[in-house]
Amino acid sequence: MIDEVDLMIDNARLRDELEPYRDDSIDDSSMGRMPLKTENEYLSSILAWERAPALPIRDWFNPPLHIPPPESLGGETLSAILRQTIERLRSQAIVLTCTDHLSDRELYRLIYRDILPCCEKKMDAAGNQLEYRCVADTETWLTYYADAVERRRFQEEHQVELPAARKPRYPRNLP
Repeated sequence: MIDEVDLMIDNARLRDELEPYRDDSIDDSSMGRMPLKTENEYLSSILAWERAPALPIRDWFNPPLHIPPPESLGGETLSAILRQTIERLRSQAIVLTCTDHLSDRELYRLIYRDILPCCEKKMDAAGNQLEYRCVADTETWLTYYADAVERRRFQEEHQVELPAARKPRYPRNLP
């Protein structure tokens, strides 16, 4: 019974702290069906999200992650820095997916120009990760990454001719 009282007190505290951020996600009717402990974990995660700072990804690192401009690097040096950068991103739970259609230089340029300066909420919660899909358009996704079911569903929904499915030219085994 004492645990239940503690959970109720925590729930009231979390709801009070979330009051300035109140929206439909907090008032979700399914929360009434959650065990109190699960609800408190959910409310805690919302509170952590609301309080998390939005920072350029390069500033998630100490010191900030600055890499040389892609134009200043030769092939082998660029590939080595790319591998190091991907490992550093992974150390902050930033996962790159759908990269196999990009050459090392194209992926490096994407990281340099689009990912590192991008402002995102930095959450320091276990199991939390930021997935960055490196696909800029639907045609690329359909060509290289969509499976047969996804391709068929897309074609049925949009009534369009699909690009031919192909294997990506630069297969990677990213962390």
